[in-house]
Amino acid sequence: MAFTLRQIQYFVAVAEQGSVTRAAQNLSISQSSVTEALKELETDLGVELFERHPRGLTITHNGHQFLRHATKILASVSDARASFSSLQGALSGTLNIGVTSLVAGYVLSDLLARYRRACPGVEVSAIEDNGGYLEHLLVGGELDVAVMVISNLRDRMALQAEILETSPYRLWLPIGHPLVSADIISVADIAREPLIMLTVDEIEENTGKLLSALGARPHVAFRTRSVEAVRSLVATGAGVALLPDLVYRPWSLEGDRIESRDVSGSLPVVQVGMVWRKGSSLPQAARDFVGIAEAMRSGRPR
Repeated sequence: MAFTLRQIQYFVAVAEQGSVTRAAQNLSISQSSVTEALKELETDLGVELFERHPRGLTITHNGHQFLRHATKILASVSDARASFSSLQGALSGTLNIGVTSLVAGYVLSDLLARYRRACPGVEVSAIEDNGGYLEHLLVGGELDVAVMVISNLRDRMALQAEILETSPYRLWLPIGHPLVSADIISVADIAREPLIMLTVDEIEENTGKLLSALGARPHVAFRTRSVEAVRSLVATGAGVALLPDLVYRPWSLEGDRIESRDVSGSLPVVQVGMVWRKGSSLPQAARDFVGIAEAMRSGRPR
């Protein structure tokens, strides 16, 4: 029996949430339905997509490879539906987008690809900069819309924001680290570990909140602006990292495994969203861009 679109949706939901329970809650279905769909999908593919263990499950290397195909399948289905909508009319004009550095590689690429397919006649111009400067450009009317981390949005009186994705902080660990098998990981456990700190603008702004949540002065072993460097350093045992789940991938560029675990305690949450100037009359090109982003959000397993 060939796998179904529903099985793919459930698989992506579990892969993104890291838990059958959370995936079932976000999909508003029973855990047994998700579990059965995963078993049928693995039987059809002939590979294990997840490793089962007492604390939950972890995506396998085969699962990670299939996830890339699965997300493309869901995107193609979404595009097929959009092809019959009014978004594919003969719209022309320009669209000026702003994006923060973290969001550029993890959210904007897919969104922009869908927009270009839906509105090929629109000339798109994008600028990457820090959140404060993008807010300045939005208020000044130099940008139509920005895709950015909105957790730290400053000028909420002048700007309209709509959440696309909420991403909690999770702990990244190398294989074999003692905390991998811990039933509960507390912020006190992390405070004793060497910490790899990501210092891109929108994450660095959360650093104060993060350090405050740890309740002690942690040992920062390395600071870097590269997510890939964080992955490599964690995978090779140089330290642990606390980062939004948005940027988690289970493998470093060298092919080393990285584990991700929940942490008990009050940690910051990163919200990614669309931002535009309040009261402004968005051009049709920008309204369509916002519409496609909303469609992606509603179509994503939550």
